[in-house]
Amino acid sequence: MHVEDDRTGMEVGTLKRALADNLYCIQGKDEYFATAYDYYMALAYTVRDRLTHRRIKTAQTYFERDAKMVYYLSAEFLIGRLLINNLINLGMYDQMRQALKESGLNLDDLLEREEEPGLGNGGLGRLAACFLDSMATLEIPAMGYGIRYEFGIFRQLIVNGWQHECPDNWLRFGNPWEIARPDYVVEVKFGGHTEAFTDDQGNYRVHWMARNTVYGTPYDTPVPGYRNNTVNTLRLWSARAGEDFNFQVFDAGDYTQAVADKTFSENISKVLYPNDNTPQGKELRLKQEYFFVSCSLQDIIRLYLRKHDNFDAFPDKVAIQLNDTHPTIGVAELMRLLIDEHGVEWNHAWDITRRTFAYTNHTLLAEALEKWSVNLFRKLLPRHLEIIYEINYKFLDEVRTKYPDDPERLARMSLIQEGHEQMVRMAHLACVGSHTVNGVAALHTELVKQELMHDFYEMFPDKFQNKTNGITPRRWLLMSNPALSSLLTEKIGDRWITNLDDLRRLEQFVGDADFQQRWREIKQFNKQRLADHILSNNSIEVSPSSLFDVQIKRIHEYKRQLLNVLHVITLYHRIKANPSLEMTPRTVIFGGKAAPGYFMAKMVVKLVNSVADMVNHDPE
Repeated sequence: MHVEDDRTGMEVGTLKRALADNLYCIQGKDEYFATAYDYYMALAYTVRDRLTHRRIKTAQTYFERDAKMVYYLSAEFLIGRLLINNLINLGMYDQMRQALKESGLNLDDLLEREEEPGLGNGGLGRLAACFLDSMATLEIPAMGYGIRYEFGIFRQLIVNGWQHECPDNWLRFGNPWEIARPDYVVEVKFGGHTEAFTDDQGNYRVHWMARNTVYGTPYDTPVPGYRNNTVNTLRLWSARAGEDFNFQVFDAGDYTQAVADKTFSENISKVLYPNDNTPQGKELRLKQEYFFVSCSLQDIIRLYLRKHDNFDAFPDKVAIQLNDTHPTIGVAELMRLLIDEHGVEWNHAWDITRRTFAYTNHTLLAEALEKWSVNLFRKLLPRHLEIIYEINYKFLDEVRTKYPDDPERLARMSLIQEGHEQMVRMAHLACVGSHTVNGVAALHTELVKQELMHDFYEMFPDKFQNKTNGITPRRWLLMSNPALSSLLTEKIGDRWITNLDDLRRLEQFVGDADFQQRWREIKQFNKQRLADHILSNNSIEVSPSSLFDVQIKRIHEYKRQLLNVLHVITLYHRIKANPSLEMTPRTVIFGGKAAPGYFMAKMVVKLVNSVADMVNHDPE
């Protein structure tokens, strides 16, 4: 008789044994003392065991084949809850539900015990998460890099219509999906000054004499593909001090200063998007961006050098995608690492850098493109400012050669914005330091080429291309809407789960009355579930028969929530002026957070709540 390994087996009996084993050996509980959270943790570890086995095999395959790797650098990854996603992608959802049922447990109850990872905020972070899922499903060798935020962005409370921010302590009970890798810790430097010297071979060199040192510890989260054996990795960095505790200072009675280094360092990975309305906030933002980029690039180089003894093949084995401008300091950091740490000559290093990076632009608003004060750069990253100046000097020579006697163009394309305060233009650096620039929709890309970065497009037309944002159908349809997913699979098979183009086959059912009725019933069922959720959580009763007008995204002036609420006010006044007006009943649902320092966005939150209070309590 064959007995499956409790760590890797997928049969119901094996899963039951694994659950009991993890409850006892990892949580240290039995059925008499275990809480619902203990059972969730045992369940998560049981799933993680199966992921770990596949992840190790995946990493072995990549190493043996010396595969080219895609490294996706992003300030945020809005990955969502992982348990149900992992169950579905591993193809063990039904078996696990049955194993839990036979153990006297309910999967739905345990799913609600999982914390939402505080690692992302909006579309940029969700795009990053969808890319990781899709690359694993397509079996593309890839790894994501970001920050392990201890408190996420914030937990939103609404008090008298106003947004209040509270810490989102999503890690307070631990995270069963991550594995700490303290053996891969890296050193990141800040501040100080640089010293130039000539080495033994007569080469010009620069030594960065840093003022502060922070250490980055990686935590790995597995990213499984859909029903294949590929499990890629999301590696997130947590900051810590080189010396957590100064015993001499403590012994002298200065207890606060004794842990000052620890506080300075750990602030870097505390919060996603700290308020940057103050000089301290801006400094922390730049520290965060450089911290995770430097950690990641050092790690990428370490992985590359396992198989290579020089950097000639680096762009052929490494592709780095910059998700917006947050990781753009990577252009200067890779140059620093190649030149200062590994002795690569400037022109060769620049060729490697430009062939390695690609840049995704997310905004068409020029004022929203990231810029950093030259003075702040000089304070925190003096060596990188020197490198950026050198890149800019050589780049503007290229511009002069191609467009002579055009000083206005030089000013527009310079990496340094002149004025009252000199600024480093990070989008310009990303464009100059990358081989490809893409927008996230066809119209978006055209506007990038024709308006936002027109000068760069004229100079490098082949560099610009479009990559329309998509979503992973595993999370956004298969997981989110199981009833509709079952109907689709019944009618057209399950290929749509990995190939959305297959949904075109539904066109043959356009005139099928039975299909239309079942579709409507599923939609009504889901609307009723949402109505029940709103009643339970917001004490507002809505009609599932009404039209649901939903806008969920971060609150921002250019996201048009204000336009939407003005439309609500317009409809309200029309009804008040003409009570017999024929109009489809409508339920308007807003969801989103305003950045803590974004005054206008927080006013929009207040306006939405004030309009809701008036409309919802109107006796007519």
